[in-house]
Amino acid sequence: MPDLIAVAPLSSLRPAPTEAVAAELVELYDDLRDELVAIRRDIHAHPELGRTEVRTTGLLADRLKVAGFDPQLLPGSGLVCDIGPGPAVTGRPRIALRADLDALPVADTTGLPWASTTRGIAHACGHDVHTTAVLGAGLLLARVADRMTTGVRLVFQPAEEVQPGGALDVISAGGLDGVGQIFAFHCDPKVDVGQVGTRIGPITSASDEVTVTVSGRGGHTSRPHLTGDVVFALGQVITQVPAILGRRLDPRSGVNLTWGAVQAGSAHNAIPAIGTVRGTLRCLDVRAWEKASEVFLAAVENVVASLEVEVEVRHHRGVPPVENAANATEILEEAAREVLGTGSVLLTEQSLGGEDFAWYLTKVPGAMARLGTRTPGGRTYDIHQGDLRVDERAVEVGALFLARAALLAG
Repeated sequence: MPDLIAVAPLSSLRPAPTEAVAAELVELYDDLRDELVAIRRDIHAHPELGRTEVRTTGLLADRLKVAGFDPQLLPGSGLVCDIGPGPAVTGRPRIALRADLDALPVADTTGLPWASTTRGIAHACGHDVHTTAVLGAGLLLARVADRMTTGVRLVFQPAEEVQPGGALDVISAGGLDGVGQIFAFHCDPKVDVGQVGTRIGPITSASDEVTVTVSGRGGHTSRPHLTGDVVFALGQVITQVPAILGRRLDPRSGVNLTWGAVQAGSAHNAIPAIGTVRGTLRCLDVRAWEKASEVFLAAVENVVASLEVEVEVRHHRGVPPVENAANATEILEEAAREVLGTGSVLLTEQSLGGEDFAWYLTKVPGAMARLGTRTPGGRTYDIHQGDLRVDERAVEVGALFLARAALLAG
């Protein structure tokens, strides 16, 4: 593991909590702080892409076995691990805490001693923090397991960054069996460490890939009337279809169609025979998302209907929006206030980014929060960028926050 550079405790951000259980968790964490920071740095230094997270899975499994648990490996990569009494004993389903293991195909430019040792791959989204914090939450819960009234399942899933996401792998492998509620967080480098962002309802967006291919006879630009003008047709699709979606779907659903790539032709005086435009279709409301594909297809066909071209539409479903349940969100907020203080909870903004945690919420209620990772007064970074740095006190915040949330939910 990379050399340990000491990280300040949570008390450097906030006074020690006064609520008894939160205070006990903070005290118990003191024995874990240095180890967990070292584990986070080790994971950061050895990133793995979606569905190849074998080393990371092994590291987690070994540590959980040392703690006396029986982690269950998922097919390929990832694992689940149960802590505390099961439903047969309690009569209640387990509470799940989820982390995602995968990194991104991005070069690490942080220059840190624990920077990625794998060329072209980096933990540029904070999943190393997610993973270590959920591990830390599990190790904390292990120390109070004899007083737990509801069991907890740690879910370490592969391939969050690969649509439609590794959450579906976990679900198909039975990872949610016996689970009644699920919690997670995502790093937010725009928010100071020690603060947590929450929101009831949609917090992230559905994210789909769409492709429209237009074909026609092609010809000379001096005789467009004798061709099916592919370039003109693409122009109509690019400009008109987003506007049509905004009129056919509820504007409160946050529908957004944005084009990212267009290809057609290679000469200034020739109308090509084929052209393609590709983009993303995003939506904050699951009901509008379910309807969007039908509306999108009809809009494209209607726009080009009179232009004497053929059209092929491909709509690749990604992930639904994350819609936080009210009760689960309130549990996260209470846990944050107990661990971090009354002023620690912020109303987070909605994001049009996709997040496969949404698949779990189609099966059981739950909520995702945003965990601040910015050093107060320091630089604001962005996720999916190779220079992303996090204030490592976020590992402690995340572990304590999720452990307390699991106990409150139980």
